[in-house]
Amino acid sequence: MPASKASNPDEVGFGVYIHWPFCASKCPYCDFNSHVRFGGIDEPRFLAAFQRELRTTRERIGPRAVTSIFIGGGTPSLMRPETVGGLLDEIARLWSVTPDAEVTLEANPSSVEAQRFRGYRAAGVNRVSLGVQSLRDADLKRLGRIHTVAEAKAALEVARSTFERFSFDLIYARPGQTIEDWREELEEALGLAGGHLSLYQLTIEEGTPFASLYKLGKLQVPDGELAAALYELTGELTTKHGLPAYEVSNYAAPGEESRHNLLYWRYGEYAGIGPGAHGRLIISQDRVATMTKKAPERWLEAVETSGHGIVSTETLDRQEQADEALLMGLRLVEGLDLPRFERIGGVRPSARVIAELEEQGLLEWRKDPDRIAATTFGRMVLNELVLRLSESLEQV
Repeated sequence: MPASKASNPDEVGFGVYIHWPFCASKCPYCDFNSHVRFGGIDEPRFLAAFQRELRTTRERIGPRAVTSIFIGGGTPSLMRPETVGGLLDEIARLWSVTPDAEVTLEANPSSVEAQRFRGYRAAGVNRVSLGVQSLRDADLKRLGRIHTVAEAKAALEVARSTFERFSFDLIYARPGQTIEDWREELEEALGLAGGHLSLYQLTIEEGTPFASLYKLGKLQVPDGELAAALYELTGELTTKHGLPAYEVSNYAAPGEESRHNLLYWRYGEYAGIGPGAHGRLIISQDRVATMTKKAPERWLEAVETSGHGIVSTETLDRQEQADEALLMGLRLVEGLDLPRFERIGGVRPSARVIAELEEQGLLEWRKDPDRIAATTFGRMVLNELVLRLSESLEQV
C-alpha cells in the first residue's frame, strides 16, 4: 500500500510508538514490559511481525502524516541497525513522514558501540535517549544496571558525535541519597547534557523486586518532605543551566523538548506497535484506545495469524477522553489548552474550583488566558490536583 499525504485528524500530530520488549537483564525497579531471552531472538521474524502490524494499522486508520517515531522498550539498542532500518522504511512506505519528524531510539550505555550508532543514524534515527540512571557506580549496582559510569560517559560522547539530538535519564530519590549527594550528581549531569534530560524520582512499583524489599523493610526511600526538597532542587539547578522543566520529569532547552512525548501529553494520536504497546487512534472520528498482547511470543503468533496482536480496542466516550486529556495536560508546564479540552470532552473545569486552586498556590493561568497549568507545588501533588479538577467538570 503506497503512502499518501493527508492532514491529520488531530491537530497535535500523529506519532508511531514501537515497543522492542527485550533486555539483556531485568532491573529490580522496572515494571515495564521487558523480557530477557538468553536463547537469542529471531530478529528477522520479529521485524516481519512489526511490519505486518504496521500494515494492519494503516488499513484501519488510512493515510497520516507522521510527525514523530519513538522506538522504546526494553532495550532497542540491542537490535541490529538493519532491523531498525526495516521498521523505519516500512513506516515511510505506509505513511508520509514529515521532513522535520523526530525519530528517537532508546539505548542502554552497555549496548552502545560507535559503529552500531552510526548504523542507526544511517537508518534514519535522529535522536537517541540513553538510560544512564546514575553517575555513581555503587548506585548503578543497587539499581541492577549492567553498565558502569565510565561506560555511560563514553556512550554519551558517542551519542553527541553521532546524532543531532540526544538525551539521557537519571533516577533520583534513591535509598540513602541526600540533598547534597543529588546536588553534586545533578551538577555533573548538567555538565554532560545536551539539550534534554529526563529526571525521575524512584517509585516503588507493584510486582517488582524493589516492591518486595520495600514491604519487608529492607529498602528505604526518601520520605515525602525530602522527596519534595529533591524535586525543588532539580528544578532550580536545571533552570540555572538553561534546561528548565517542561513536564513533571523532563527538562530541556527551548526547542529541545521531546516532540513525541509532547504528543502524548498534549493528547494527540499515536499508533502503539509491538508487544504490550498502547495506542490512541482516531477512527471514523472516534478516539480508540488499543492494547496489544504483552508476552512477546504470544504477540508474535497473533500477528502471524491475524495481522495484529491487539487484545483490547475500546472506543472512549467524551468523559473518558476528558479525564485522560486533563491528566496528561496538567503534567506540562505549558498547561492545559482549555478550548481544545472543551472540543475533546465537551466539558470545562469549574471557574470556582480553578480560583480556589489558584488561591492555594496549586494552579496558575499562563500568558494565554485560556490555558491553566499546575505550579511547581501543584506538580508535586498532581494526582490530588487532577482529582479536584475532574470532579468539578461542567458541560459547555
